[in-house]
Amino acid sequence: MYENNSNQDNYSYNNNSAQQYYAADSINTNGSYSYQYDNGTKKEKKKGGKTALLMAGVMVVSTAFGFGGGYLASNMFNTSGAANQVVSGQGDNTSVQTNTNTTLPLSNNTGLSVANVAALAKDSVVEITTEVMTTGMFLQQAISEGAGSGVIYSNDGYIITNNHVIDSASKITVRLTDGTSYDAVLVGTDSQTDIAVIKIEANGLHAATFSDSDSLVVGQDVVAIGNPLGTLGGTVTNGIISALDREITIDGEAMRLLQTNAAVNPGNSGGGLFNANGEIVGIVNAKSSGTDVEGLGFAIPANTAKKVADSLISSGYVTGRPYLGYSFITISNAQMAMQYRVNELGVYVAKVSNNSVMQIADRVISMDGTEVSSVTDIKAVLNNHKVGDTLSTVVDRDGKQITLDVPVYEYVPETDSTQTAAA
Repeated sequence: MYENNSNQDNYSYNNNSAQQYYAADSINTNGSYSYQYDNGTKKEKKKGGKTALLMAGVMVVSTAFGFGGGYLASNMFNTSGAANQVVSGQGDNTSVQTNTNTTLPLSNNTGLSVANVAALAKDSVVEITTEVMTTGMFLQQAISEGAGSGVIYSNDGYIITNNHVIDSASKITVRLTDGTSYDAVLVGTDSQTDIAVIKIEANGLHAATFSDSDSLVVGQDVVAIGNPLGTLGGTVTNGIISALDREITIDGEAMRLLQTNAAVNPGNSGGGLFNANGEIVGIVNAKSSGTDVEGLGFAIPANTAKKVADSLISSGYVTGRPYLGYSFITISNAQMAMQYRVNELGVYVAKVSNNSVMQIADRVISMDGTEVSSVTDIKAVLNNHKVGDTLSTVVDRDGKQITLDVPVYEYVPETDSTQTAAA
């Protein structure tokens, strides 16, 4: 955790593994960053105005406590009518006409140059600022301001960003490239995929065009556009797709993300990762950093972001998501075992719902034939099933192994709040 509540420098770093992933909670304009380790057990502190390790998270301006994100070009066949872009010519003479009537040459037959993508994409990059009311130790209240990026999803005001950009925000403001600002309302958010949708009352916006992220290949050129540091809206960086389907864990949520070496920084979260045709291939949400780590940025695949956004817009939550109705805890060391008064390490049932077949304190040994050693294992099994399935589950109960048929339900939030449950 990085924190800065004074001008005094104080930095400590605990690196017990080769790689750490961060979800950025906050960044202050005075240079302080706040991050959460993926396992929630290691902390890191930094005070002062020095560049820190990041996960492309939210930027924060806070009076007392920290808080914790691209335009995609409408392609030439965009039916939204939001942009006026025409590609014409053949071979090296191919050019693109932007909505500002500027003609730019294509770099080659494989797609647009970085300059072309930037020119086409800029009007769909939005800056997002948030306000959160925080309560201190002595019940004093303060307003923390955060910042991130967003991608315009439709020309009538729907915008995709990250869940961690707008999490707990009492006020959300969107600023377009022409300087116009709008108050935004939260449509829905999903912590499991780190996707959120907000809405502004505007029409004729330049909506992004989403590409099929399943067709990406390693080495493909990409361009990231966002709002790093919360003050540098429209910043463009470029790189390649470094890896596909990379599984990392951020704040306890296992995610499968695209990896890129395009530079991303706090404030880029929620911004766009574009291919050379000016199409969205991912929504930037993470960065991995360390003393010897460079060029490890991550983005939510466009297909995932689009599917979740459509569900949030239509239903307010992600429909059809499998759900067991239990809370689990991973007992991973002897200290935790003593704390919870259990004799063996493993995954235990911590909370049950009505009509549950598993009981509190059951230790899950296997599920659907897969050995279970962490909550992530249960999520992986669950993600391979659909609502209505039954999972054959072996548990240890009072020293005896028994096999249970655990039904899979659809997760439906109890209220309009669309935060997802663990399992």
